[in-house]
Amino acid sequence: MPSYDYRCQNCGHVMEVVHGMNEKPELSCPSCESKNMVKLISGGTGVIFKGSGFYVTDYKKAASKSNEKESSTAGTATAEKTHTCTGACSHS
Repeated sequence: MPSYDYRCQNCGHVMEVVHGMNEKPELSCPSCESKNMVKLISGGTGVIFKGSGFYVTDYKKAASKSNEKESSTAGTATAEKTHTCTGACSHS
């Protein structure tokens, strides 16, 4: 559930309340017990991803390992194709 900030119009006390988006809670100020509370407008915090699999680095690790394997295999194949020794060679 999202959290919202409310400010008391009488004493200026600000508090955070967690409730559903469609709920309109009956609030009273914990400082002066006034019911004159107003919801504050904020810029929000943006999207927060929790858990594994949401980070770019998670995918880069797997991709870089497969790229390393592909590049090492490609280099070996190229070296075998361009082998130019004749006769009894020690690197075949």
